This record gives sequence, C-alpha cells and structure tokens, in this order.
Amino acid sequence: MDEAHATGVFGEHGRGAAEMMGVEDAIDVTVGTLSKALGGVGGFVAASAEIVELLVNAAGAFIYTTALPPAACAAAMGGLDVIEREPHRRQNLLAMAGLVFLIFLAFVAILAPTIAPHNPVVSDLKVAGKYRQAAWIQTDNPKTSGSWDYPLGTDGNGRDIFSRLVYGTRISLVVGFIPMLVIMLVGIPVGLTAGFVGGTLDNALMRFTDIVYAFPALLFFIIMQISLGETPIGRLLNGLVLLFVTLSIINWTGVARLVRGDTLSLKEKEYVEAARASGANAWRQISRHILPNALSSIIVAGAFIVPGAIISEAVLTYLGIGLRPDVSLDSPFPTSWGQMIQAGQAAYRIQPWLLIAPSLAVALITLSFTFLGDGLRDALDPRDQV
Repeated sequence: MDEAHATGVFGEHGRGAAEMMGVEDAIDVTVGTLSKALGGVGGFVAASAEIVELLVNAAGAFIYTTALPPAACAAAMGGLDVIEREPHRRQNLLAMAGLVFLIFLAFVAILAPTIAPHNPVVSDLKVAGKYRQAAWIQTDNPKTSGSWDYPLGTDGNGRDIFSRLVYGTRISLVVGFIPMLVIMLVGIPVGLTAGFVGGTLDNALMRFTDIVYAFPALLFFIIMQISLGETPIGRLLNGLVLLFVTLSIINWTGVARLVRGDTLSLKEKEYVEAARASGANAWRQISRHILPNALSSIIVAGAFIVPGAIISEAVLTYLGIGLRPDVSLDSPFPTSWGQMIQAGQAAYRIQPWLLIAPSLAVALITLSFTFLGDGLRDALDPRDQV
C-alpha cells in the first residue's frame, strides 16, 4: 500500500490510511516517503523480514543503492517523534484545510469583478444561448453545446453560471458573518449576566430567552418577510438588511443559553472564588476568568452559526421569501447561491450545473466552518493548555 501522502497525516497514531481504515494487518507491503509530512528526504519500504530480503536480492534495480546520509535519517526520526508526541497537529489539518478554503472564498468575493468572465446579470441569448451546457459537455446544437467562454454553462436567461456563482460568494459570506456578530453581541452579554448574577434577573432573562427560543424559526422568518418586506428596511439592499435582522433576532437565544450554562459552572471554580476573595469586582471576574474559559464553546457555536445563516438564506430564497433579485449592472450583490438553487431546481434535467454548483458551494462552506470551529476549539481552549 502506498502511504506516501498519508504517513503522518491519517490514523490515530499517524501511521497512514491503513491505520485509519483498520486494515493494517491485511497489508503485506507498505511504501512511503520521508518527505512531505516528515519533512525529510528519501523513502521507505515496510514489510516482513522475508519480503524485505526478497526485495533486496531480487529487485535491486528498483532500490536506491546509496544510503541516506545520517542527517537525513536523523531528520526522519525526529519527524516520527513529533508525529507520536504531538497528535494535535494531525487533528488540526482539517481546520487548516477549512481555513484555506474560506480565505480562498474571501479572495473570490473581493476579486469577483476580475475573476468572473461575464457580468452576472447580463442576458444575451443570441451569444450565450439558453441553458448552454458545461464546457466539457458537447451537443449537436451549437447554442447549447458547452463552451469554455461559459465554463459551467448558462441559465434560462443566458447568464453565465460561473460568474453568478462567483458573485454569489459575496452574499453568502456577508449573510454568514454579520448575523453571527450581532448574535454574539446580544447572546454573550445576556448569558454572562444571567449566569453570573443569578436570582430573579437570571429567571427573567431565561424565561424571555425560552419564549423567543420556542417560537418556530421558519414561521418567524415568514412573518418578518411578509410584514416588513415592503417597508424601507425591507427594500434596503434588496432585503439583505431585513435578512440580517431576522436571522439575528431568532438565533441569539442558543448562544445565551450556552454561555449561561458555562458561566454557572465556571463561577464556582476555585480560581474564580480566589479572585473574588482577593477583591476582584464582577467585571474582572468575568473578563479575566469566566469569559476566556467559555471561549471554546462560543467559538464552536459561532462556527455553526455562520453556515446555519448561509443555509437559512438559501432556504428562504428557495421558498421565495428571501433576497430579491438585483438586475442592476453595477450591483455588488447581484445574486446569491440560494437564488441559483431556486432557479436550478426547475431546470436540473436540462442544465444540472445550475443546481449542482451552488449546492456544492453551500456544502463546502458549511464543512469548512465546521472543521475550522473544531480546530479553534482545540487550539484556544485554555483548559487544554499546560
């Protein structure tokens, strides 16, 4: 089995894909490299003594005749020691992959006018064609046959799907981050206050939180969109501001309940009691001892809020009560992945990429935030630091 790319990356102890899949006993010969994860040079063959002896004597032409220098061997041994002693480095690989993908999406959103080959709102049926296929799909009709001028094809209005996908990144990131920040600004103070003060104030805040939490989110979204959709705030940025408000009002309760639970537990810890006994006021106890130790839970919650908001936008737009289409030629937010999914579900048999591309984008950004949240939790949790 070739473990060149898996050694030091996969498996509980970093031994590779065979360890991860639990089939090490079924592998007779393992080959790999001492570069990549180990950071050295050269390679290795791991097998039983009989197989190694057979390879040395019968496959000499395929084996390097020059041994590695001592420094390279020492570097490989050091890499193996790091893999064994610091397993958290492997656990954070998915977090790093998620972070890299999110940074990539951020650059795509910022550089959308440069990356997109066409204006995402311009319809040109004479040139683009209606439901032109992806570039690698050829048909007998030149108006629907794939062309690299339109990498993912066109929609029913002759608009380039790839360009719309690129511009849709902007709304998805904005819809994810801004409500998350508002939710944190509301939920964290409410949770800290209720948990730390306790008593009547805690009961009052939590009963109000429970009332908001119990209200069906989808029903609340529909009521907000119908009642405020035609007001000035509903028209602002084609409904984007109203969507921010809607997502923030209904979703802060989860953060408040989470932070309150952590606060109730943390304020009874010895180091908080010691700070209280030394004369630290409430603000110092919260800011120096309680909030930092609740940070890991908050980060994980935030990592789930962002993709949740993105999915909510997609669902609301799919139902026809989300963002409004913007046909302005210079609009910074001309479309969203939710709008593309709504258009794609009606034409997926004719032009599948109109549905596949935005759906895949939503899935990837959701996984990226999840992996990043888990990695940040492991890296920033002060209770895991020595």
